[in-house]
Formats: sequence, C-alpha cells, structure tokens
Amino acid sequence: MSKYSTRKVTPSKERLFEVLRAPVITEKTTLMSEFNQVCFFVAIDASKPEIRAAVEDLFKVNVKSVNTIVSKGKTKRFRGRPGKRIDTKKAIVTLADGDSIDISTGL
Repeated sequence: MSKYSTRKVTPSKERLFEVLRAPVITEKTTLMSEFNQVCFFVAIDASKPEIRAAVEDLFKVNVKSVNTIVSKGKTKRFRGRPGKRIDTKKAIVTLADGDSIDISTGL
C-alpha cells in the first residue's frame, strides 16, 4: 500500500473520542474561522486520516484538509529540579465550504 492511500479509515467510537482532546481557543484560532478552519489538540499518535474521520463523524461536517503541528515540550525547572513539559500535537482542520463547527456549544 502506498504512503498516500485513498482508503477510508474507520476507527472505533472510543478511538474517535481519544483522538480529539480539546479545541484550541486563542486569538489566532478565532481569526482562522474566517477561512473555515478549526484547531484542536489531538493525541500525539493520531494520524491525519484518523483526525479527519473523528471530525467528520463527531461534528457531521465535511473535511477538506488536515494539517498537524507537533510542539516539543520545554525543559523547565520546578522547585530547583529539572523537569520537562509534555509534547503536544495540534491539528488545523479546514472544512468544506458551507460547513462550520461551533466550538462553544460542545458535542
């Protein structure tokens, strides 16, 4: 199977809720809504087809594309001892024309 397969991914219902962790609500992400985009924190091991399937199934919208960003955790000091913040992964989901997600209402 090629790297860019067109096979439809259908994860389980439990996996769909594990993939999408929380919406990212910042000034920048609210400006992205003008371009029909929504940003979510996702599981670090989630793939783009899984994210697409989760958004389409949970919010009943059509997804045009998915872009992901992995932010490595900083090394910080806590009470004099070194520690490390967790790595996070964000997904910027572009929706098809006419579709929208209202983050404030929830599922």
